[in-house]
Amino acid sequence: MILVIDFGSQYNQLIARRVRENRVYCRIEPPDITAAEVAAMKPDGIILSGGPSSIYEDESPQMDTAVLEMGIPILGICYGMQFLALAMGGEVTRSEKREYGRADLIIREKGSLLKDVRDTRCWMSHGDSIETLPRGFSAIALTRNTKIAAAENPEKKIYGLQFHPEVAHTPDGVKIMRRFIFDVCGCEPSWTMKKFAADSIEKIREKVGDKKVILGLSGGVDSSVTASLVQAAIGSRLTCVFIDNGLLRENEALDLKKTFKKNIASKIRLVSAKRKFLSALSKVTDPEKKRKIIGRIFVDVFEAEAQKIKGVEFLAQGTIYPDVIESKSAHGGPSAVIKSHHNVGGLPERMKLKLIEPLNSLFKDEVRELGLELGLDEGLIWRHPFPGPGLAIRIMGAVTQKKLSLLRKVDAILLDEIEKNKYGRKLWQAFAVLLPIKTVGVMGDKRTYDHIAAIRAVTSKDAMTADWARLPHDLLAEISNRIINEVDGINRAVYDITSKPPGTIEWE
Repeated sequence: MILVIDFGSQYNQLIARRVRENRVYCRIEPPDITAAEVAAMKPDGIILSGGPSSIYEDESPQMDTAVLEMGIPILGICYGMQFLALAMGGEVTRSEKREYGRADLIIREKGSLLKDVRDTRCWMSHGDSIETLPRGFSAIALTRNTKIAAAENPEKKIYGLQFHPEVAHTPDGVKIMRRFIFDVCGCEPSWTMKKFAADSIEKIREKVGDKKVILGLSGGVDSSVTASLVQAAIGSRLTCVFIDNGLLRENEALDLKKTFKKNIASKIRLVSAKRKFLSALSKVTDPEKKRKIIGRIFVDVFEAEAQKIKGVEFLAQGTIYPDVIESKSAHGGPSAVIKSHHNVGGLPERMKLKLIEPLNSLFKDEVRELGLELGLDEGLIWRHPFPGPGLAIRIMGAVTQKKLSLLRKVDAILLDEIEKNKYGRKLWQAFAVLLPIKTVGVMGDKRTYDHIAAIRAVTSKDAMTADWARLPHDLLAEISNRIINEVDGINRAVYDITSKPPGTIEWE
């Protein structure tokens, strides 16, 4: 296991992904973790992440320096390297020239990490630099603006990189990280979804004992895989609840019922609460208010169902890592809150249910791999992500039955064309958005003044970043023609070409 200490870097999740891609388990912990807690985890290696702070800022993140003397191999990246240098007796100064973006890495000594790397490109992001290394360290690489771009102390197995090896802009970064993971730390590539499933099932079984569990099914892969794991652990003592909030896509409720019956053997309660949701959303235009209203009503409806089941003591949720990251500042660090997720944090304390979140350390592609390992249908595994608040956050402005009807028709046409042209598996997500403005058009020699539909299609691996899909022009033309010809009330279609960042995948 590799332990990542999170100093607030925008790339710390990417560090974890790079480790896991090599079939080595990795977990992220805050910098206030103690040496005793680290010792209890028994990591094979530690990576100190980068961070947005200057090492000299009053509130710059610090960690227990006793960890540095435990004999565990350590790799410091960017801020992590500067922290190592300062904590071990070196000197860090503000750079005369800050260095952001691509830089040419000049290798002076191969060392343990760079032994099969030639002079190459790397990705820099720093305003401070190491002026003097601690005793026992030697500089092994530099750039035009940074005289110590990489350093090592092989005797103590402590290494530092001023650049970011975890990003794609550092071509040999994965190779460098593999040297640390396998050559320095001695890890074995033994962490698999098969092992994760077996461990998770055993942990759930131990935690739940002979009690009952309730789970809210959304129809997505996250809640379905969670249900499969819990079911494997406790069998019929799991009850799943599917709440139709009236904000689903065309025929989705009916399709999901069939999917649930085929893939999930546990008891399933199907609850229709359309009127409650739509009534509460009337005239609400702010996206965060929409999310909070939907989350509150979901809780109310779910609570009513839970009270009908005697002996329920646990709530299982399909929370995954990106949900946690975007809902709150990860591990108390400086990351900004992007949006709230009503499945993060559980239900009100009055329900007195204990949480089970077996997927909260996994990324979406890992969840899909786990689902395949558990034997779920590929159609369910590869279903495009659909937000908990449903179409409410794909309708800009107030939600009405008429707007829902328009958006459902547009979305159905889009997904039909995507599937017909075999783009379903190539895309992370494809959906339509109804805009709160109207435009003039001409149809049948008559003037129209109708809604605009925006089309969004993105590629991604884990939803932490995403790029707009370069769909063929002929396909986009067919989608546009069908929408305008078949959906009365839409007279213009536009295509969103914004990546994440700077945008988010969903519009609200």
